[in-house]
Amino acid sequence: MDLNRIIQALKGTIDPKLRIAAENELNQSYKIINFAPSLLRIIVSDHVEFPVRQAAAIYLKNMVTQYWPDREPPLGEAIFPFNIHENDRQQIRDNIVEGIIRSPDLVRVQLTMCLRAIIKYDFPGHWPAVVDKIDYYLQSQSSGSWLGSLLCLYQLVKTYEYKKAEEREPLIAAMQIFLPRIQQQIMQLLPDSSHYSVLLQKQILKIFYALVQYALPLQLVNNQTMTVWMEIFRTIIDRAVPPETLQIDEDDRPELVWWKCKKWALHIVARLFERYGSPGNVTKEYFEFSEFFLKTYAVGIQQVLLKILDQYRQKEYVAPRVLQQAFNYLNQGVVHSVTWKQMKPHIQNISEDVIFSVMCYKDEDEELWQEDPYEYIRMKFGFLKPIFRERGREGEREGEKHQCVFDSHTPSTGDLACNPDIFEDYASPTIAAQTLLYTAAKKRKEVLPKMMAFCYQILTDPNFDPRKKDGALHVIGSLADILLKKSLFKDQMELLLQNHVFPLLLSNLGYLRARSCWVLHAFSSLKFHNELNLRNAVELAKKSLIEDKEMPVKVEAALALQSLISNQTQAKEYMKPHVRPIMQELLHVVIETENDDVTNVIQKMICEYSQEVASIAVDMTQQLAEIFGKVLQSDEYEEVEDKTVMAMGILHTIDTILTVVEDHKEVTQQLENICLRIIDLVLQKHVIEFYEEILSLAYSLTCHGISPQMWQLLGILYEVFQQDCFEYFTDMMPLLHNYVTIDTNTLLSNPKHLEILFTMCRKVLCGDGGEDAECHAAKLLEVIILQCKGRGIDQCIPPFVQLVLERLTRGVKTSELRTMCLQVAIAALYYNPDLLLHTLERIQLPHNPGPVTVQFINQWMNDTDCFLGHHDRKMCIIGLSILLELHNRPPAVDAVGGQIVPSILFLFLGLKQVCATRQLVNREDRSKAEKTDTEENEEISSDEEEVNVTAQAMQSNNGRGEDEEEEDDDWDEEVLEETALEGFSTPLDLDNSVDEYQFFTQALLAVQNRDAAWYQLLMAPLSEDQRRALQEVFTLAEHRRTVAEAKKKIEQQGGFTFENKGVLSAFNFGTMPSNN
Repeated sequence: MDLNRIIQALKGTIDPKLRIAAENELNQSYKIINFAPSLLRIIVSDHVEFPVRQAAAIYLKNMVTQYWPDREPPLGEAIFPFNIHENDRQQIRDNIVEGIIRSPDLVRVQLTMCLRAIIKYDFPGHWPAVVDKIDYYLQSQSSGSWLGSLLCLYQLVKTYEYKKAEEREPLIAAMQIFLPRIQQQIMQLLPDSSHYSVLLQKQILKIFYALVQYALPLQLVNNQTMTVWMEIFRTIIDRAVPPETLQIDEDDRPELVWWKCKKWALHIVARLFERYGSPGNVTKEYFEFSEFFLKTYAVGIQQVLLKILDQYRQKEYVAPRVLQQAFNYLNQGVVHSVTWKQMKPHIQNISEDVIFSVMCYKDEDEELWQEDPYEYIRMKFGFLKPIFRERGREGEREGEKHQCVFDSHTPSTGDLACNPDIFEDYASPTIAAQTLLYTAAKKRKEVLPKMMAFCYQILTDPNFDPRKKDGALHVIGSLADILLKKSLFKDQMELLLQNHVFPLLLSNLGYLRARSCWVLHAFSSLKFHNELNLRNAVELAKKSLIEDKEMPVKVEAALALQSLISNQTQAKEYMKPHVRPIMQELLHVVIETENDDVTNVIQKMICEYSQEVASIAVDMTQQLAEIFGKVLQSDEYEEVEDKTVMAMGILHTIDTILTVVEDHKEVTQQLENICLRIIDLVLQKHVIEFYEEILSLAYSLTCHGISPQMWQLLGILYEVFQQDCFEYFTDMMPLLHNYVTIDTNTLLSNPKHLEILFTMCRKVLCGDGGEDAECHAAKLLEVIILQCKGRGIDQCIPPFVQLVLERLTRGVKTSELRTMCLQVAIAALYYNPDLLLHTLERIQLPHNPGPVTVQFINQWMNDTDCFLGHHDRKMCIIGLSILLELHNRPPAVDAVGGQIVPSILFLFLGLKQVCATRQLVNREDRSKAEKTDTEENEEISSDEEEVNVTAQAMQSNNGRGEDEEEEDDDWDEEVLEETALEGFSTPLDLDNSVDEYQFFTQALLAVQNRDAAWYQLLMAPLSEDQRRALQEVFTLAEHRRTVAEAKKKIEQQGGFTFENKGVLSAFNFGTMPSNN
């Protein structure tokens, strides 16, 4: 390759005038052998201009990530896609470590990403030598090579960071060499506090953290080596940061390497304590280590952290992430007696001087509020956004229509305390401080009364700094769910709101008004004794939302108002006359702030006031659609993640509106036009991250009827599916299911409709979209067959059956896909037995000479135990019943005659377990619902470990192996959850459909009366237990027949008549509780 030509092309990509021609030049050259190694030579050359080296590094990174692994040609194509040639790959492997060591930082970051991709695909198989190469440079006498080699090692460890323990063997083998090496290296570096030395120390700490974050390799770190590491961490945490760093602006100090190094050391010890060092809270392989950790290290590390908190208390600078990790470590220490004894004498000072100080309104908060209130909102509310947005879309689509059931629970510090990992990426000392205070107040009895007395003193003294009043309210609100369960405090909380929160809602300080709304939100589940106080709370929240001029106050008020309405039945009534202005103001806030939390409030309010919203639904949806269009078409949309989240929230909200107005046909028709414009906009702009949401909108618009415009959408979606929506088939499935089941007449009126659906299923089943999508495709074929039984789709049966049976001839990993493909053929058997048998005789499968009847029957019989859930078992029972009753049986059926009835009995046993588990779950749900509030006492005395009971429980399970436990879990889920596809209903799932018990018994009786020899063959293999089970099935079938006839008779007579016996008149829920 001509290096100069590549350099000139790369140089051209930087010049806007030459960019297109330069990119064309590179696109014509990149497949030529030696191109990629040439890029690496350019990158490491000191004679090439730096911008060109940087452009080369980016180009190489894109090439490696895209073209490094070997790829097979797409199905049905002979041409292999382009890969970097093996000769080029070997040249890059031979030189990339040196390239990383020699390159400047901005280029090095691109090369390390290349290295990560190469290690991912080539280590250890194609490139075991990377270990020796990194080790060579780590041992170099020149410290200049250490940083680059540590960065290479970091990429190796990061590749395995999240893998299961059994998949980490190559890493563990490598770390047998590297871990002692880097331990020795960091010990040599510790006395040197220069920038470069601390940078190397920080990189070693990052390697150690990635190694232990999700699994602690005990074979690498025995007690002796861990003791050395813990002393290293303690030294780094304890050592002073150079005093000259105080000359740096405070906002920039957290980025200094000395603070970052301290942060990583703290990150490690907090992680070790929380995940592996906390007895009773660890998995059994870490039992012994946790005891050793607590006894040997926990107190020593905590001593250093208490010193850091004291430095903060003395107004010395401590970086926010260091403070946060210190709080996280102490949070673990609260529940262990050995660490609590050390902490206990200091906890009041920590609570009042450190935690409280962190939770007060600060100068930086005020600066942000004044300069950018929208950014203030984003910062303050970011941490409460769910990290994992589990929308339960499957449940909504596949079964019941969207249900407006939202958790009205206030997100408390208790929730945060349960799982600090969730907020790992949020560098907020405030949240960590809240969590520590919450745990201490919940677990140690002396903490809560003292902290409440401290806050009470601040709130009742009019001369206190308003910012401290904010801190006091912040503390009290954070402890709300504990206070509401403590008899000593819960009856005082209403007075707290009345005397200290309501007045501050009228304060001239915006941050105090916002905090007061936040406290209302925190105490929204309080049982008010004075109705006037509840009315005031709701009125003040409404007033703050509608009339306040400060946007952060409006956002807090919106959250408080919605939470009060969700938790207080009377509050909902108070606000009914004001739904329109409230909704209008909420929409205004969303337009101004683009805040996802407020979008969520609108969604919940729509559910609370479904009747009232119906009258303003069109206006609201129109406004939401305009906001969505504005967001989607803004220049900064793609760069700002919050805009994506907010736009997604708008689509969810519109979906909710569609749900609550589903009974208002004229409103739904108007909404359909608005929604179709949104769908069109998303499809036109190819914004694939919203495909799931627009498909959900289309689903909601087709649940009760399908308009001509929605039928046109099917054709548009088909085009999209062909282009770039292949992986979105599972998201399309609920909508496609509606097309089949809601308007079957229109479906069958135009052959094009069925052709589209079949073509989509065929592409999925013949492509590489994954077995989940293939299961959905097979399910759709089954639904079509069952929905159209008796509707003249005989011509569809042969291609449907051939498609699924051909899929079975290729590798199938899951039993779910295998049974789903079989189920399509079983549905065809139910549709028309003769047609299926004729089809099976005619089908010729690749590599399978002759008819496939025998293979199909044998596969079915082998897999009867793989049919799970209610529908699939029922379908299998009905299919086997048809099989045993056939007049002209194929020889393949005779050959398996002895297996048919035992298989059916096994399926009935599964059905029985499903029903029993459902009843048990229903009883448990009712029991939980009826459980009255009781005072919660989770405090532990100072000399006890919280973990004692937990540890005993875990020890008692110790006799059982992990595999056994996992099998139990799998069985519970299998019975409880049935199958994910069951929600896509068919006519067989209706209450008045074919009863599988009666269907089977009638078939068996018919055989007994008609063909004694065949009946004898069917019954001969049954054991005594199986005969008893068969008798139970007959008894239950008769019972179900009797019940069904009685129910039908009652319905014909006009239903049940209930008399009012006056039971409710004996209760009066309206009286106030006595003060006695």
